[in-house]
Amino acid sequence: MKILKKVVNVKGWQKATKRNIVILVLVIIAAAVLSVMKPEKEAMLSCTSEEVQNMIAQDENSSRKRVTITYNSLVVINYCSVSSSGAREISERFIGFFGKTYPANEGAAKVIGQMVNYTYRMLGCGENVMHGAKLTILLTALTILIGVVLGIFLALGKISKKKLLSKLCSGYIFFFRGTPLLIQLFVIYFSVPSMLGFAWRDLFSAGDNQAVYKGAFVAALIAFALNSGAYCAEIVRAAIQSIDKGQYEASKALGMSYGQTMSKVIIPQSIRRMIPPVCNEFIMVLKDASLVFAISLMDITTISKNIMTSEGSYLVFIPALIIYLVITACFTYVFDKIEKKFSVYE
Repeated sequence: MKILKKVVNVKGWQKATKRNIVILVLVIIAAAVLSVMKPEKEAMLSCTSEEVQNMIAQDENSSRKRVTITYNSLVVINYCSVSSSGAREISERFIGFFGKTYPANEGAAKVIGQMVNYTYRMLGCGENVMHGAKLTILLTALTILIGVVLGIFLALGKISKKKLLSKLCSGYIFFFRGTPLLIQLFVIYFSVPSMLGFAWRDLFSAGDNQAVYKGAFVAALIAFALNSGAYCAEIVRAAIQSIDKGQYEASKALGMSYGQTMSKVIIPQSIRRMIPPVCNEFIMVLKDASLVFAISLMDITTISKNIMTSEGSYLVFIPALIIYLVITACFTYVFDKIEKKFSVYE
């Protein structure tokens, strides 16, 4: 009966996977079609007023630019904004979708245009990996990777029979779980360099114009990894201690050392039990990554705040919220599949 149930679960999982792949392929095809059909920059600029087109033509032959053109292409939809400076200020906005260009100076079209513009900037489209959503995901992934490795050593140290090692690891875990992550970030970014007489930007060459932001990223990664390591340690410890003691006795009877028992018997079995809580820790770190705004690291939250300050529009926080939700939903979906995959044969 159990074997039949496992076979049914496997077939159900395979069927659901095929269905999801088909849906994903259809979505990609639809996005590709819409992406090809969206109007290009030149086509959108041709929809501007005659006065603006004359000013653009004059700017091409002049060193002094009077017209500022913003063009953002977000997969299936475009946004183009043209504004002029001088005695008479002109501002014209357009959105491009499905081969057509629509005015976006007022009403719902204006809101949609703003959303596209804000989302483009927060995702860091056209920028390097240290911007927007890419920075958030990169910071989270590296944090969990380092945190899990660190957590394994801390967990093994905490359950070790060597009292000094056990107390040190327990103290580390207590400290980082008992203090706010934001304060830990401040200490590592501000206090540590102040005490040791260095700056995080000094880790990179003096000619690197991104040295400040890269240094802030390194400091944030250290703070988040040290914090996550403490939480991952408790996850690993609980998973290890959940393994039946008979496994230890059997390994000892076979003449295996403590290290061999842990590396070849206990930890491999514990990994499957660690997957759900580690996935939850990933989601928590993903959301906590917004705290890096406190050290001006250009993640989604910081860019949103900067846009709000410069343009005075609180609408910017809506696409920021949606971006976080979409990223979380994508990773949650992947983690659910991983959990189901590894629980099929239990």
